[in-house]
Amino acid sequence: MPTHYNRMQQELAELVGRHTGMDGYRTTAIPHLGLSRYSAPHFSSFASPPSGLYNPSIGIVVQGTKSVIVGDHRFTHGPLNYLITPMDLPIIFEALDVSPESPSLSCKIEFNPGLVLELLNNDELRALSKNTEERGMRVSKLDDSMLDAIVRLVRLLDRPIDIPVLAPLYTKEIVYRILHGENGNLLKNIVAGGGLSLSIKQTIEYMMEHFTDSFRIEELANIANMSVPSFHRHFKELTSMTPIQFQKQLRLQEARRLMLSESTDVADTAYRVGYESPTQFSREFSRMFGVPPREDIKRYKRDHER
Repeated sequence: MPTHYNRMQQELAELVGRHTGMDGYRTTAIPHLGLSRYSAPHFSSFASPPSGLYNPSIGIVVQGTKSVIVGDHRFTHGPLNYLITPMDLPIIFEALDVSPESPSLSCKIEFNPGLVLELLNNDELRALSKNTEERGMRVSKLDDSMLDAIVRLVRLLDRPIDIPVLAPLYTKEIVYRILHGENGNLLKNIVAGGGLSLSIKQTIEYMMEHFTDSFRIEELANIANMSVPSFHRHFKELTSMTPIQFQKQLRLQEARRLMLSESTDVADTAYRVGYESPTQFSREFSRMFGVPPREDIKRYKRDHER
């Protein structure tokens, strides 16, 4: 006899499976809720156009296992966990333990930092951790209360008339439970903690807006109001990447989006995202995605014609 937790997991898998259809990531009628299905293990961008970033959100794997790769760190999670990402980060991911008969199914719930600040007005949640060495992503245990709120949110796909009223309430409950969870301080510190985390976050926002430009590390350190060594160390602690690696991933994610959605050629794409050399662009693209740009486009089109 399955437990209540298992029954909720089964219902969530049925809902996500029924509302995804083809392989890939899709948005839904519920604001900030996306669903994905992958029936073969592979690397791919898992990003929201146009920037190729994993936005502030939680990711829940309903079926299968997923590894999210951020810089030199890998975060693996399955149906018993959720992945919390309190800031914009460029990522790639690998779907594991999947087949056409048992595809990887997952959902992503984005949240506005303003919602976190609203909840932090509650005195019970206001205290912040003094730990300044935070990763910008964490895997947390998915308990019954969190799972129940997620299932109620996804159920609304079958009752669109309820979405405008109930979806904001369920999303707020989910963020509330994140803040009460084992890694709630990660979200509190980055969104509202000020100090080093906020300085790095503001620098990341600047880099996102200017990722096609060349910059010196001294310029970014000045934006963060830190010394160069301190900025470099804390940036990597938070993002698992150096600033140069972060910019490179932003450029390559955007380049891949341009080639897949706008059918731009390789050289033009390279110049549009800030590269001076198409050869260097192709080399770094191959290193990140496993194949040269033209082969990646062919593979994508071939997979989506099946």
